[in-house]
Amino acid sequence: MKLDLLAIAPHPDDVELTCGGTMIKMAQAGYRTGILDLTRGETGSRGTPETRLREAARAAKIMGTKVRQNLGFPDARLHVCDEYKAAIAEVIRELEPHTVVLPYWEGRHPDHYTAARLGYEACFIAGLKSYPLTGEAFRPFKILYAAAYADVRPTLCVDITAQYDRRRQAILSYASQFRPVTKDRQSKVSLPLDELEGRMNDTARYYGRMIGVKYAEGFVVKEAVQIDDVVNVPVRSM
Repeated sequence: MKLDLLAIAPHPDDVELTCGGTMIKMAQAGYRTGILDLTRGETGSRGTPETRLREAARAAKIMGTKVRQNLGFPDARLHVCDEYKAAIAEVIRELEPHTVVLPYWEGRHPDHYTAARLGYEACFIAGLKSYPLTGEAFRPFKILYAAAYADVRPTLCVDITAQYDRRRQAILSYASQFRPVTKDRQSKVSLPLDELEGRMNDTARYYGRMIGVKYAEGFVVKEAVQIDDVVNVPVRSM
């Protein structure tokens, strides 16, 4: 199946948290969307890999994605190597996404910024005809970097106000990660998960204020954005 939009992320639930509303909005617009999770999140402090895979499948249905694959790379041990790049590149050749969403290239979790580099380099080598990969050479047209986990001003924002409630349903499909913590489940390690879902909601409100809507998701691109009509540019200046 050829896709219009493919989101690549290191762990199940990263797509839902950083660009889930956009994925839902694009699916509702008729685009074919997909998700490629690189690991099963097996070193996480909550849930099992099997549970998280079931939760990921449930979230994918809520978001209307056509394809969700998991490459089963080792969680918390992602690194840039030919083996991982080739595996991702072969999925890109198989699905031929026009646009790819990657994590931002800096961040707290090493898997996130490593996934950004792996995804970018995989997109590049997927287009090399003589590179030893299965499938025909293909290279995505556009790469977006999800800004939600990073302290960075987005290049563009997507209004997800109408998709916000469904995005929250997709996030909360990961009950093993985000259900309320009871005393007997308290960890000796401080877990950002305890506040992550709420923080992502705050981030959506913050990006929404940037463009004059209630909720939005932010993205960064490395290249200039083309505007053909400077009279009808959205978002007020003052």
